[in-house]
Amino acid sequence: MTDMRPAEAHQDIHWPSLVAAIAAISAVGIAIGLGLPLLTVLLEKRGIPATLTGLNTAMAGIAAMIAAPITTRVAHSMGVANTMLWAVVIAAISALGFYYIENFWAWFPLRIIFHGAITALFILSEFWINVAAPPAKRGLVLGVYATVLSIGFALGNVIFSLVGSAGFLPFGVGSAIILLAAIPIFWARHESPDLDEKPMGHFLRYLLLVPTASFAVFVFGAVEAGGMAMFPIFASHEGFSESHAGFLLSVMAIGNVIFQIPVGILSDRLRDRRKLLTTIGIVGLCGSLLLPYVTYDWRVFSVLLLFFGGAIAGLYTVGLSHLGSRFRGAELAAANAAFIFSYAVGTVVGPQAIGIGMDLVGSDGYAWTISVFFVAFVLFGLSRLIFHPPKA
Repeated sequence: MTDMRPAEAHQDIHWPSLVAAIAAISAVGIAIGLGLPLLTVLLEKRGIPATLTGLNTAMAGIAAMIAAPITTRVAHSMGVANTMLWAVVIAAISALGFYYIENFWAWFPLRIIFHGAITALFILSEFWINVAAPPAKRGLVLGVYATVLSIGFALGNVIFSLVGSAGFLPFGVGSAIILLAAIPIFWARHESPDLDEKPMGHFLRYLLLVPTASFAVFVFGAVEAGGMAMFPIFASHEGFSESHAGFLLSVMAIGNVIFQIPVGILSDRLRDRRKLLTTIGIVGLCGSLLLPYVTYDWRVFSVLLLFFGGAIAGLYTVGLSHLGSRFRGAELAAANAAFIFSYAVGTVVGPQAIGIGMDLVGSDGYAWTISVFFVAFVLFGLSRLIFHPPKA
């Protein structure tokens, strides 16, 4: 790993760039937090079977895998800020499309368009913020970034609970929030990073250049998407009511929020962030192994979920910081695309794997399957530290 250069350690924070990137990711978080439950409820009201609803929801991960390799190429041609502005417009218009288009099968390409645009915002906002963050404070800045994303998810859920699913209002609110992100992006467009050079080789090669970070974000996607989607079923089997399960999920979400900045600051103090990633994996493994044994007391269960939620999200924050310390320019953009691709694969694999685990062994399959993801990551992380130590 390349050492931080002294001159870089004192760089100032580029606030317009950070505001633009954070505004974009806020729109992403709110759009997903509002959109996922809204569309699921609407499909249920229309009598669509749960299997087809799940298949339609999975289009989000498919869209991310399609958009990831395309985004950096488009940004290379159009510029980062211009590409983000177009993504905002496409996401806002397609969000309204879910209201005006009632045909269920038309929602499949519509989901791909919507989540493809959201993915482009995801990739380019992360690239922008990684470039804008001073190397000595990268972990802190990315911790703030991840915190805002988590808050965005929570705000989306709050907005859904306030506006409901009836009529045009939820779609109009969601579309307007996405469009608002265009204002700071347009304001900071002259500070957006350049992609004058094309990255070397296919974007997937960057998965192999930073394998620990790539594996970390895969596990994050799998455990976050699968764990949260299947948690209400697990909680129900353990004797919790629907409202209590919702409370426990909120505690996990709070863990996602409150630990990101401290973890980011800690990562700034480490030369080899792979050690922190592996440690977080060990915490996640311990938490997942304990899950079935603490459900007897909701207070103990809540404390465990608080730290477990923080550990899961820490994989994302530290992994993203690791990318920023390794790459620059077009290569950083390509690495971000590969990072999101790996995350998207996790969001597709996780729910399926956890669901199969629960079908095979009952409610304990929830914790055991999550543990398998963490065991694989911890073993991989330790092997990388042992056999591929950082260069002097």
